[in-house]
Amino acid sequence: MGDSGPGSRTRQATTSARRATGSFVAASRSTAQAGARAFKGASRAMHRVTGASGAARTGLAHLIELTAAGSFADGFVAAALAGTLFFSVSPTQARGRIALALLITMAPFALLAPFIGPMLDRVKQGRRYILVGTMLARGLLCWGMAGAVQNSDALTLLPAAFGVLLMQKAYGVTRASVTPRLLPGEITLVTANARCALATLIGSSAGVPIAAGIAWLISQGHGPVGAAWVLRIATVLYLAGMVPGLRLPTGVDEPVTEPGPDHEPQPEPAGRSQRPWWSLFKQPVGPVVSEAIRGNVTLRAYSGFMIFFLAFILRTVHFGHSDTIALGEMAVAVATGGFVGTAIGAALKSRAPQVMIFAMLTATTVITALCAAVFGIWAAVIVAFSAAVGQTLVKLALDSIVQREIDHDVRSSTFAASETLHQLSWVLGGLLGLLLSLTNSGVTGLAFASACLAASLGSMVATRRNRILRARRTARSNVDVVSHSA
Repeated sequence: MGDSGPGSRTRQATTSARRATGSFVAASRSTAQAGARAFKGASRAMHRVTGASGAARTGLAHLIELTAAGSFADGFVAAALAGTLFFSVSPTQARGRIALALLITMAPFALLAPFIGPMLDRVKQGRRYILVGTMLARGLLCWGMAGAVQNSDALTLLPAAFGVLLMQKAYGVTRASVTPRLLPGEITLVTANARCALATLIGSSAGVPIAAGIAWLISQGHGPVGAAWVLRIATVLYLAGMVPGLRLPTGVDEPVTEPGPDHEPQPEPAGRSQRPWWSLFKQPVGPVVSEAIRGNVTLRAYSGFMIFFLAFILRTVHFGHSDTIALGEMAVAVATGGFVGTAIGAALKSRAPQVMIFAMLTATTVITALCAAVFGIWAAVIVAFSAAVGQTLVKLALDSIVQREIDHDVRSSTFAASETLHQLSWVLGGLLGLLLSLTNSGVTGLAFASACLAASLGSMVATRRNRILRARRTARSNVDVVSHSA
């Protein structure tokens, strides 16, 4: 008689369970091995791309990879905060929250220009640890933000958000300062800056939608639970992203030199005898850098204005689209504009960055005026695209001009001061955008923006013309003096 009792059935069930468990473990092991091989392959491919044209030899590739990793995690933070401050409430409530958040974002910059920039100038050694340290600090602050979001604790959330923003800007200032030291001979400063900007765009553009999807899957589109887990994942991403920074060469640091006994301070170059109207800079920056900063401030303010003005216009005034689809189209336009601007900057290389500034100011002025006349969903998309292209190109031009014109002894403080001005202009532009969005009129907002752009462009052209005329008069005077003395 066959063994068909309860004991036999139990043994058969146990054997089947073991086989199923073994199959699951084997499948899991195979999946993990395949995932590891895919990750290694992707890592090698990415390093080949970032290390092209000698960047791997000098260590610039590691800096680009560190930038991409930080931007990817920054995208998670941006998605979590956007869901908490903007999409979870009505447009009327969101305006108040966004206005408060914009004002609060200026708080970290009270430290960036007067303290952090000069400190980075004095720290000649260990700059790779500063870069890595900003990643570590962002990760730890994200962990605190996660608990604050889940418990609706604004008292903890806002200071932690300040800290993350401050560390982001401190990283950006340090990265811009050390880039010339890692520059291979095969590429130019504009190209190196464009690669770092492209890494930032790819990282943030990938991070935001992935984070939004994770938040939605966890919380099913509502509640703070999903945002909290997004911030916890961002913590892990920041910590993992520190690895490329630890591989940076010692070349990021300034060489230790002692001044000789005959060392004397060098006189300031011509054109730098007067300090600019703002007092954030450690020393006068000269007319070329000043002009580039003015152009960047203008387009930063324009970008802030357009982002917040169009975001609320598209939420309140529908053009045959839902506000979610319209905002998605605008986000795609902004991301695409950033990629296009970076690609153009890399292609132009170092050819007359000042021309890039004036060209983009002129183009954005004309495009905004034309779109004001025919405002609609596609006009909003075109304006968002042009704003992203213009801001990206002008920022690349400014970075290369500062890296070329400013001595390394004060380069970090100059970048810190310019970043403070740019953030101030972006906040003011955003607040104006919030204010004019109350009109629910896209024509009014774009007409106002185009008038401001035209006024700034005209002022810059007049300043440049006067400077050229003064230089010509000075040259003629010198010639006359030489001829009389002869």
